[in-house]
Amino acid sequence: MVSFAADVPTMLAMVIVASLTMSAAVAVVGWGRPRDGLACWALVLLLNAAAHAMLALRGRIPDVLSIVVANTLLSCVFAGLLLAVFQFQGRRARWALVAAPVLVVLGLVLAYLDDFHARVSAVGFVCGLQALWALWAVVERRRATVGRGAWLLMAGLALEAGVLLVRASLAASLPVPQVGLLQGGTLQTLTFMATFGVVLLSSLGFVTMARDRADEANRVMAAVDALTGAANRRALISALDRDVARAVRTREPISVLMVDIDHFKRVNDQYGHQAGDQVLCRVVQVLQERVRSQDLVGRYGGEEFLVVLPGTDVAGALLLASDLRKAVESPAGAIGVTVSIGVFGGQLEPGDSWDVLVAAADRALYLAKENGRNRVEVAAALRRSPTQV
Repeated sequence: MVSFAADVPTMLAMVIVASLTMSAAVAVVGWGRPRDGLACWALVLLLNAAAHAMLALRGRIPDVLSIVVANTLLSCVFAGLLLAVFQFQGRRARWALVAAPVLVVLGLVLAYLDDFHARVSAVGFVCGLQALWALWAVVERRRATVGRGAWLLMAGLALEAGVLLVRASLAASLPVPQVGLLQGGTLQTLTFMATFGVVLLSSLGFVTMARDRADEANRVMAAVDALTGAANRRALISALDRDVARAVRTREPISVLMVDIDHFKRVNDQYGHQAGDQVLCRVVQVLQERVRSQDLVGRYGGEEFLVVLPGTDVAGALLLASDLRKAVESPAGAIGVTVSIGVFGGQLEPGDSWDVLVAAADRALYLAKENGRNRVEVAAALRRSPTQV
């Protein structure tokens, strides 16, 4: 087996500089975002720098600092990583469980203060398990984490856990002479090289996770009506334009429902705008509960909602519209409202666009209101321009 070694103080300096640099970068990125766990992560990196600085000063500062405090801080680093992950995920940490490994490390270091190999084995084993705990916390909520940053974080934690556990096993089993921390060797070189890489890889992964979640939140905000949770007008038109193009290409039918809450202004005037908001949300809930996963409910404007039904002919759209009207008319709440619905459904021709569908459903809605409200009317046909006929 080929043995290779690097200067340990130099590698420790690299870990310290990397930790301080990434701590500053993470702190800047996380400024004003306390719920993402970035501030906790930045603090963890500072602790990591402090611990490795004490290790680098072994023999020049008291052993209580370079051995006891340094190793305890390393355990605190892994506890802090776990807390940062929990904070990012919105989970409450059980402080007693998180602090227990730190206290165990402190006790082991004091017990093996004069036995380098036993100390390396004990501390490496506990810290390795702490890294696995943090890794499991990420894996457990992986499906709820958007983006690929979690993969980088998991790779970093897995690498660190593997290195620590292998180092602990080798230190306990190999009959090698007693050596100091700052003496070079293959095991020392691999350990600190891995630590350097883990600082960069894990920090990059955690920052990427926070950025991906922020991007996803912005994307949702740009596509969703803030009050009702339905698609907003921009997202609705974009989806409708796409579905119309597909319907023209595949020659499949498509239907739209224009839904309007009857006398909504009266609700606001009589019960207040907060009650009116509740009515809007309840109507959207009724609509969303009764459509398929491929259908889309969106707020077109004010108290008007549009339901897009790809692959649905006029008969299916009329059946759904009647069901929706009856469901809204039978509310569980105290404020009773009704809706009028205009329906268009059918096959499209080349050149048809989303606005002619909406116009047709809107004409049917106007007819429903003219005929007494709380009813469903069907558009007779699209009004195409002469070039489309």
